[in-house]
Amino acid sequence: MKSMKTLLVAFGMLASGIVLAGTIGSAPVSAQMLDPEDPQDALEIAKRLQCGVSADEPAVYHWSGNIYGRAPGVRDKLLFRGEGMNIRRCVEVEDPERGKGWRLISRELMLMLDPETGQVVDQWKNPYTGETVDVMHIHNDPVNQPANFAVRRDGSPYRLSTMRIEGDYVFMPFEAPLFYPNPLAGDYQQYVGNMYHAMEIFDFAALKDELFDASTPTAYPMISWVRISPWAPWMEMGGRPGQMVFNAMGRKLPGGFEQLPDVLKNEIRENYPIYENAPPKDDMRRNETTWTKFRKLTDAKREAEDGAAGMGESE
Repeated sequence: MKSMKTLLVAFGMLASGIVLAGTIGSAPVSAQMLDPEDPQDALEIAKRLQCGVSADEPAVYHWSGNIYGRAPGVRDKLLFRGEGMNIRRCVEVEDPERGKGWRLISRELMLMLDPETGQVVDQWKNPYTGETVDVMHIHNDPVNQPANFAVRRDGSPYRLSTMRIEGDYVFMPFEAPLFYPNPLAGDYQQYVGNMYHAMEIFDFAALKDELFDASTPTAYPMISWVRISPWAPWMEMGGRPGQMVFNAMGRKLPGGFEQLPDVLKNEIRENYPIYENAPPKDDMRRNETTWTKFRKLTDAKREAEDGAAGMGESE
């Protein structure tokens, strides 16, 4: 994940819908099966893919997989196992021209685990440099999405353009090529490079009857996720060539937070307690990524060190 921000941005591009009967732009229960060719129904299907039962009952996605390092001329290395989660709510919004819709509000966390023991890794000997570094687990708050409506900004209807229906199953693949200014680089990246360059690949799968059935409040799809990205900044790789490859699978959990693996629940409750709940409904903060979070924590650490040094000099 470029953080998991991208994971959520891509989720929203695929699936950002309306709420069921009694909430946003709902299809009546009597309608039963939603029609993916109808823009309003398509948005509802997308909402069922993404969200929880209601804004007050958040959805939790969980994924698990492996994290590799890839460097030129060297065999790929299994660096970590990964355990991740995202907790989100969808809140109602209204546009004077586009009608009712909703926006997704979430936060995400992904732990780096020892591939042999499955234990959380807080300090790690980098096999490429030989140096021991502090691990910064992915913990981004918030990872929100813009509001979505049955009518897009350009006036075109909302479509599930990548949806494929095969028998009892619905598949929705999506690739997100990423290329934008890196928050850890300077103001002249278009001239000298250092842009953030990655790709996120998401593949959703669901039972057609569950996903299209408007008489139930939501659906519980599965997801696979692949990310190809630069080295994480906390690895202190400098300008060494190479990249990270993330490969994971998961699903939306019917049992919510309590259904997460113990390693995630325990770590969240001990060290990241806000991740047990979704952000507030009125959250309008800027999104965080691995790179912006790393910069924030590094700047704070440097300020604290400078302050301590200044106090020592004054004495």
